[in-house]
Amino acid sequence: LTSFIMGPCGLVYCLGSNTGIGKSTALELAKRGGRVILACRNKDKGEAAAFDIRKESGNNQVVFMQLDLANLKSVCSFAETFLNTEPRLDILVNNAGVIGPGCTEDGFGLAFGVNHLGHFLLTNLLLERLRQCGPSRVLTVSALLHCFGNIDFHLLASQKDVVPSQSTWHNFQGYCNSKLCNVLFTRELASRLEGTEVTCYTLHPGKCLHLLLLL
Repeated sequence: LTSFIMGPCGLVYCLGSNTGIGKSTALELAKRGGRVILACRNKDKGEAAAFDIRKESGNNQVVFMQLDLANLKSVCSFAETFLNTEPRLDILVNNAGVIGPGCTEDGFGLAFGVNHLGHFLLTNLLLERLRQCGPSRVLTVSALLHCFGNIDFHLLASQKDVVPSQSTWHNFQGYCNSKLCNVLFTRELASRLEGTEVTCYTLHPGKCLHLLLLL
Protein backbone atom coordinates (compact mmCIF):
# COMPACT_ATOMS: atom_id res chain seq x y z
CA LEU A 1 0.00 0.00 0.00
CA THR A 2 1.11 3.44 -0.73
CA SER A 3 -1.15 6.25 0.45
CA PHE A 4 -1.28 9.99 0.03
CA ILE A 5 -3.47 12.55 1.88
CA MET A 6 -4.58 15.88 0.43
CA GLY A 7 -7.27 18.34 1.41
CA PRO A 8 -8.06 19.88 4.80
CA CYS A 9 -5.54 17.47 6.32
CA GLY A 10 -3.32 17.46 3.27
CA LEU A 11 -2.66 14.68 0.77
CA VAL A 12 -1.62 11.21 1.80
CA TYR A 13 -0.32 8.63 -0.62
CA CYS A 14 -0.51 5.02 0.60
CA LEU A 15 1.24 2.10 -1.08
CA GLY A 16 -0.11 -1.42 -0.64
CA SER A 17 -3.40 -0.17 0.72
CA ASN A 18 -6.02 -2.56 -0.62
CA THR A 19 -5.70 -5.03 2.29
CA GLY A 20 -4.38 -5.42 5.82
CA ILE A 21 -2.27 -2.75 7.48
CA GLY A 22 -2.33 -0.53 4.41
CA LYS A 23 -6.10 -0.49 4.10
CA SER A 24 -6.54 0.19 7.82
CA THR A 25 -4.04 3.06 7.59
CA ALA A 26 -5.79 4.56 4.59
CA LEU A 27 -9.16 4.32 6.35
CA GLU A 28 -7.91 6.19 9.42
CA LEU A 29 -6.35 8.87 7.24
CA ALA A 30 -9.58 9.24 5.28
CA LYS A 31 -11.54 9.67 8.50
CA ARG A 32 -9.34 12.68 9.27
CA GLY A 33 -10.63 14.45 6.19
CA GLY A 34 -7.67 14.39 3.86
CA ARG A 35 -7.46 13.39 0.23
CA VAL A 36 -6.10 9.83 0.15
CA ILE A 37 -4.66 8.09 -2.88
CA LEU A 38 -4.38 4.31 -2.81
CA ALA A 39 -1.54 3.06 -5.00
CA CYS A 40 -2.02 -0.64 -5.70
CA ARG A 41 -1.00 -3.13 -8.37
CA ASN A 42 -4.38 -4.85 -8.78
CA LYS A 43 -6.97 -2.49 -10.26
CA ASP A 44 -10.06 -4.43 -9.16
CA LYS A 45 -8.85 -4.82 -5.57
CA GLY A 46 -7.64 -1.24 -5.41
CA GLU A 47 -10.92 0.21 -6.65
CA ALA A 48 -12.87 -2.06 -4.28
CA ALA A 49 -10.74 -0.89 -1.35
CA ALA A 50 -11.25 2.76 -2.30
CA PHE A 51 -15.02 2.18 -2.46
CA ASP A 52 -15.03 0.52 0.97
CA ILE A 53 -13.00 3.33 2.53
CA ARG A 54 -15.16 6.05 1.00
CA LYS A 55 -18.28 4.32 2.32
CA GLU A 56 -16.97 3.76 5.84
CA SER A 57 -15.22 7.11 6.26
CA GLY A 58 -17.78 9.30 4.50
CA ASN A 59 -14.87 10.89 2.64
CA ASN A 60 -15.28 10.99 -1.13
CA GLN A 61 -11.69 12.13 -1.64
CA VAL A 62 -10.32 8.58 -1.66
CA VAL A 63 -9.10 7.43 -5.06
CA PHE A 64 -7.17 4.56 -6.62
CA MET A 65 -4.13 4.87 -8.84
CA GLN A 66 -2.43 1.85 -10.35
CA LEU A 67 1.20 1.17 -9.45
CA ASP A 68 3.35 -1.95 -9.79
CA LEU A 69 6.40 -1.69 -7.55
CA ALA A 70 7.85 -4.79 -9.23
CA ASN A 71 8.26 -2.77 -12.42
CA LEU A 72 10.47 0.32 -12.23
CA LYS A 73 8.96 1.69 -15.46
CA SER A 74 5.57 1.55 -13.75
CA VAL A 75 7.01 3.46 -10.79
CA CYS A 76 8.38 6.18 -13.09
CA SER A 77 5.11 6.37 -15.04
CA PHE A 78 3.09 6.60 -11.86
CA ALA A 79 5.27 9.38 -10.45
CA GLU A 80 4.98 11.36 -13.67
CA THR A 81 1.19 11.05 -13.70
CA PHE A 82 0.93 11.92 -10.03
CA LEU A 83 3.12 15.01 -10.32
CA ASN A 84 1.10 16.22 -13.32
CA THR A 85 -2.30 15.75 -11.68
CA GLU A 86 -1.91 16.26 -7.93
CA PRO A 87 -0.71 19.63 -6.59
CA ARG A 88 0.12 18.45 -3.05
CA LEU A 89 1.85 15.61 -1.23
CA ASP A 90 1.95 15.89 2.53
CA ILE A 91 2.46 12.31 3.68
CA LEU A 92 3.93 9.37 1.78
CA VAL A 93 3.28 5.96 3.35
CA ASN A 94 5.49 3.19 1.95
CA ASN A 95 3.75 0.03 3.09
CA ALA A 96 3.76 -2.50 0.25
CA GLY A 97 5.49 -5.79 1.09
CA VAL A 98 5.93 -9.24 -0.39
CA ILE A 99 7.72 -12.44 0.58
CA GLY A 100 8.42 -15.38 -1.68
CA PRO A 101 10.29 -16.53 -4.78
CA GLY A 102 10.46 -14.81 -8.12
CA CYS A 103 11.94 -11.74 -9.76
CA THR A 104 10.74 -8.28 -10.66
CA GLU A 105 10.32 -7.11 -14.25
CA ASP A 106 13.82 -5.65 -13.97
CA GLY A 107 15.42 -8.90 -12.80
CA PHE A 108 15.82 -8.13 -9.11
CA GLY A 109 14.79 -10.52 -6.37
CA LEU A 110 11.08 -10.02 -5.72
CA ALA A 111 11.25 -9.06 -2.03
CA PHE A 112 14.26 -6.77 -2.54
CA GLY A 113 12.75 -5.20 -5.65
CA VAL A 114 9.26 -4.53 -4.27
CA ASN A 115 9.94 -3.93 -0.59
CA HIS A 116 12.98 -1.69 -1.08
CA LEU A 117 13.82 -0.64 -4.63
CA GLY A 118 10.28 0.31 -5.64
CA HIS A 119 9.81 2.44 -2.53
CA PHE A 120 13.32 3.89 -2.86
CA LEU A 121 12.73 5.04 -6.44
CA LEU A 122 9.22 6.35 -5.82
CA THR A 123 10.26 8.33 -2.75
CA ASN A 124 13.11 9.98 -4.63
CA LEU A 125 10.90 10.81 -7.60
CA LEU A 126 8.39 12.51 -5.30
CA LEU A 127 10.90 14.12 -2.96
CA GLU A 128 10.83 17.57 -4.50
CA ARG A 129 7.03 17.71 -4.19
CA LEU A 130 7.35 16.71 -0.54
CA ARG A 131 9.85 19.54 -0.06
CA GLN A 132 7.48 22.03 -1.69
CA CYS A 133 4.60 20.98 0.58
CA GLY A 134 6.51 20.93 3.85
CA PRO A 135 6.11 20.25 6.64
CA SER A 136 5.68 16.76 5.18
CA ARG A 137 6.51 13.20 6.15
CA VAL A 138 7.75 9.94 4.67
CA LEU A 139 6.63 6.84 6.60
CA THR A 140 8.15 3.49 5.64
CA VAL A 141 6.77 0.33 7.20
CA SER A 142 9.58 -2.05 8.12
CA ALA A 143 9.38 -4.98 10.55
CA LEU A 144 11.14 -6.24 13.65
CA LEU A 145 12.54 -8.96 11.39
CA HIS A 146 14.98 -6.37 10.06
CA CYS A 147 17.11 -7.41 13.07
CA PHE A 148 17.80 -10.69 11.24
CA GLY A 149 18.74 -8.96 8.00
CA ASN A 150 22.16 -8.47 6.44
CA ILE A 151 23.24 -6.96 3.15
CA ASP A 152 25.85 -8.69 0.99
CA PHE A 153 26.76 -5.99 -1.53
CA HIS A 154 29.01 -8.29 -3.56
CA LEU A 155 26.11 -10.72 -3.97
CA LEU A 156 23.79 -7.87 -4.89
CA ALA A 157 26.18 -6.69 -7.59
CA SER A 158 26.45 -10.14 -9.16
CA GLN A 159 22.90 -11.51 -8.73
CA LYS A 160 20.68 -8.41 -8.35
CA ASP A 161 19.41 -9.86 -5.09
CA VAL A 162 20.33 -9.95 -1.40
CA VAL A 163 20.07 -13.76 -1.07
CA PRO A 164 21.93 -16.43 -3.10
CA SER A 165 18.94 -18.67 -3.95
CA GLN A 166 15.15 -18.93 -3.72
CA SER A 167 14.78 -21.74 -1.22
CA THR A 168 12.13 -21.35 1.49
CA TRP A 169 14.77 -20.23 3.96
CA HIS A 170 16.32 -17.73 1.58
CA ASN A 171 12.88 -16.31 0.76
CA PHE A 172 12.44 -15.58 4.46
CA GLN A 173 15.96 -14.18 4.71
CA GLY A 174 15.31 -12.04 1.65
CA TYR A 175 12.30 -10.51 3.38
CA CYS A 176 14.36 -9.76 6.49
CA ASN A 177 17.07 -8.20 4.34
CA SER A 178 14.56 -6.02 2.50
CA LYS A 179 13.19 -4.76 5.83
CA LEU A 180 16.74 -3.87 6.88
CA CYS A 181 17.04 -1.93 3.62
CA ASN A 182 13.91 0.03 4.63
CA VAL A 183 15.54 1.01 7.93
CA LEU A 184 18.88 1.97 6.37
CA PHE A 185 17.20 3.96 3.61
CA THR A 186 15.06 5.89 6.08
CA ARG A 187 18.03 6.65 8.29
CA GLU A 188 20.10 7.95 5.37
CA LEU A 189 17.19 9.93 3.91
CA ALA A 190 16.51 11.54 7.29
CA SER A 191 20.17 12.51 7.54
CA ARG A 192 20.19 14.09 4.08
CA LEU A 193 16.96 15.98 4.77
CA GLU A 194 18.00 17.27 8.17
CA GLY A 195 17.18 20.96 8.41
CA THR A 196 14.38 20.75 5.82
CA GLU A 197 10.65 20.46 6.46
CA VAL A 198 10.57 16.81 5.38
CA THR A 199 10.85 14.29 8.20
CA CYS A 200 11.32 10.55 7.74
CA TYR A 201 10.23 7.65 9.92
CA THR A 202 10.36 3.89 9.77
CA LEU A 203 8.35 1.60 12.02
CA HIS A 204 7.50 -1.90 13.12
CA PRO A 205 3.69 -2.16 12.93
CA GLY A 206 3.41 -4.59 15.82
CA LYS A 207 2.00 -8.09 15.90
CA CYS A 208 -0.82 -8.71 13.46
CA LEU A 209 -2.30 -11.44 11.30
CA HIS A 210 -1.25 -10.51 7.80
CA LEU A 211 -1.84 -12.12 4.43
CA LEU A 212 1.94 -12.59 4.11
CA LEU A 213 1.72 -15.06 6.99
CA LEU A 214 -0.94 -17.09 5.21
CA LEU A 215 1.03 -17.70 2.01
